[in-house]
Amino acid sequence: MAMRRSSHLSTVQPEVEALLVPPGMDAVHVGVSLEETALNEISQLQVSKVFVMANKSSKPLVEDFITTLESKGILAAPINCDISMGGAEDGLLKACDEAVSVSADCVITIGGGAVQDAGKLVRLWLSAAHTDEKATVKGIQAAQNQEPMPPLPPQICCPNSFAMAELTHVAGLVTKDNVKSGAAHKSMMPNVVIYDSNLSRGMPDWVKFGTALRGVEHAVGAVCHPDATENIRVRALKGLTFVNKGLLGMAKDPDSEKAQVNCYLGGWMAIRALNTGCYPSVAHLIQNHYSARFNVHQGSCSGVLSARILHYHREDSLEHQKRISEALGKYDGEAAPSLISELVATLPGVAKDHADTKVDTQMLKDFSDFMYEKHGAKLNRLSPKPFESAEGFFDMLTLPLESI
Repeated sequence: MAMRRSSHLSTVQPEVEALLVPPGMDAVHVGVSLEETALNEISQLQVSKVFVMANKSSKPLVEDFITTLESKGILAAPINCDISMGGAEDGLLKACDEAVSVSADCVITIGGGAVQDAGKLVRLWLSAAHTDEKATVKGIQAAQNQEPMPPLPPQICCPNSFAMAELTHVAGLVTKDNVKSGAAHKSMMPNVVIYDSNLSRGMPDWVKFGTALRGVEHAVGAVCHPDATENIRVRALKGLTFVNKGLLGMAKDPDSEKAQVNCYLGGWMAIRALNTGCYPSVAHLIQNHYSARFNVHQGSCSGVLSARILHYHREDSLEHQKRISEALGKYDGEAAPSLISELVATLPGVAKDHADTKVDTQMLKDFSDFMYEKHGAKLNRLSPKPFESAEGFFDMLTLPLESI
């Protein structure tokens, strides 16, 4: 199937045409009707047992769509809303078992990053599970190593926010021990993405602004990554410009379609740049573990940590950080960490410091010891400036914001 892009918004068409559809994906549609576009894609995929997963907050927005699927006889089961923040193990395994029990041949995911990633893992399990076999995390992860990898059921992603999990072949989950884990395989790339801004309207601030802030994080991570090429940096900086414009627009009007589309387009550019040889960035690694350990939404992880991490390696990534400042609209030499900190301060619903996430000094000390002991070598491969000790990592985490 040829790779396709579409948009009903003439003002963004040039940017849509300039974007790369990820390898393994058939189509990305931006600013279109979910129901009309999804039904067309279902028809093209020639599937008949559609398993729908959604955030609880998204369920009321797609009731008509679910009714339409049911009337056509292609809804495999009642809509599944078991996936919680971060993709907690219990809800994921329940969804996997339900999808197998109805022999689903297509997965539609409606919601944020946790639901999009869970859909990839459900597809992976569908490719490997026997009829009566109960899903386990180990079983799902073993399925990513099948050789040869059998075809996975197709996935249609309908995001309600800007986390961009739908544009990658990586899927995260959180185990019962609050450890970030997951799976990855190129076959896990979703087939179709449909971004209908109506799904974003009315979302809580911590979701809307937090996931858009992740677009900033993805762009910054790609620009400063030791393995980034000039092409990657240019694409990431372009994405950063769009996300910044979108965030400023949503701050004025949270339901502005133009602002939301800017956030989505910029986030798309940023995540594609990051995933072109630069995933994960050092901030991504740190924030993923902070999120899993302390049960904090990743948008708030970026709010608390992004400026601190940039400040830590500023001397070793100074030229790249100057370009970040310019992408944020500042040409007077103002430092990128302070610009990020100032941007975060304007965003409703996003944590600004550890006190907001209820993470105290001892918790941060223990986290520093864990990260340096378990992930020190990886941290230092990813960071422009290595961490020499757990104490140095702790100092970065606890840097007073007023010092940035």
